[in-house]
Amino acid sequence: MNERAMADFSERIKELRFQNGMTQDDVGKIIGVKRTSIYTYEKGLNYPEVRGLITLADYFGVSLDYLVGRTDNPEINK
Repeated sequence: MNERAMADFSERIKELRFQNGMTQDDVGKIIGVKRTSIYTYEKGLNYPEVRGLITLADYFGVSLDYLVGRTDNPEINK
């Protein structure tokens, strides 16, 4: 993931978490990681594996492209 996409992902995952009134621990439970991993995602220090990205996108009802910053349109194209 390039630096810009990483920044977009970290901002978007934090924004989605806040919009849904969730803690880092709540999000971690969704993808099976510890709160500290979510913290590193939100700080742009790390990012989840593909399965985690897909699970997050599905849970929040956004496209993968939106989640990783490839588009500003959160809608899923089917």
